[in-house]
Amino acid sequence: MRFISRIFLGLALGVAGMSCVHAQDAATQAEVMMIGTFHFSTPGKDMVKVKHLDVMGEQSQAYLEELTARIAAEFRPTVVLLEYGPQHDALVQERYKNYLDGTYSMSVNEIYQMGFRIAKAAGNVPIASFDEQEIEWEAERLFETMPSTAPEIATAMDKKYAELGAKSTEDHATKNLQELLVQANDPEVDRANRDLYLMTNSVSTDGEYEGALAASSWWHRNFRMYAKLQAHAKPGARVLVIAGQGHTAILKGFLATDSRINGVDVGPIL
Repeated sequence: MRFISRIFLGLALGVAGMSCVHAQDAATQAEVMMIGTFHFSTPGKDMVKVKHLDVMGEQSQAYLEELTARIAAEFRPTVVLLEYGPQHDALVQERYKNYLDGTYSMSVNEIYQMGFRIAKAAGNVPIASFDEQEIEWEAERLFETMPSTAPEIATAMDKKYAELGAKSTEDHATKNLQELLVQANDPEVDRANRDLYLMTNSVSTDGEYEGALAASSWWHRNFRMYAKLQAHAKPGARVLVIAGQGHTAILKGFLATDSRINGVDVGPIL
């Protein structure tokens, strides 16, 4: 019994010691807040085509001014990561400098409308590219073979895209910008987004696994984006990430799992 007691005592002390170490680590860990959004300038690359809300309207602009100021004041980011490719970094950095100088009129894009505003309000903190465009969603083979290999899934997928398109079009016609951003950061909406990839994951023609390969390519791109986020998440850093909801639906899962970074929920601020 004494031997067993010593084992439990040792375990208890070990756990207590680990708790102290984790508490100390947590005090210096980077904090990361992610904002998922629709693309304000509607590049038309998403599978679900939607005529988006015009964010340049008076009500939307007033909300953006208030929201970005509140995020800057409450989260106090030390760097803002934005969804644009590294090949555009020189141009975006020049525009940000001109924006701080008061000589750049912001385009209709969340990079500028949200990212530039927050970075300036937070004290002219740096911005950075964290997108990864060398890896795309490689789904061509999936959509080529799915009608014959898995016609029931193809039919269900077509129906799902049509439903999502109709709902999104209605949402952008009836909801204001605040409501749309709250919706884009709803955990249930994130889950539904990820579920689309599982819907086609089983598609496989003679063991080719077209569905799994397509899904893994999208996760690969997001893993690379998360790697860039991790590079900025130094001890004490406060990293704000602004990206399309299709990315944040996955990236937030990585963040929730990552024991080295503290995730901060944007929901209450929105």
